[in-house]
Amino acid sequence: MNHPLYDVIGFEIVKPYTIRVQFDDNTEQTINFKPVLYGELYSPLRNLALFEQVRLDAEHHNLIWPNDADFDPWMLHEWDRLADKLAAQAMAWDSVPNNA
Repeated sequence: MNHPLYDVIGFEIVKPYTIRVQFDDNTEQTINFKPVLYGELYSPLRNLALFEQVRLDAEHHNLIWPNDADFDPWMLHEWDRLADKLAAQAMAWDSVPNNA
């Protein structure tokens, strides 16, 4: 996928499952992650204590969780435009059998 590159430069948890993310182009997104927390990698983040352990990965300039879950910074930057599609895809992850 060819798209602009963005770095996450800061973040703040503003309410459960919702993070305000700041980018290197002086923009920000306030993202409710709960609709996409499905599947093997992301469903553990429904545990709020784990979700709130998010940190800024200084090497990759992205948000990352202790279970190595992360999202492409471009996706975070474009969240408003992608949110519905991402949520639909995420719910489908739970319907895929583990041995598929």
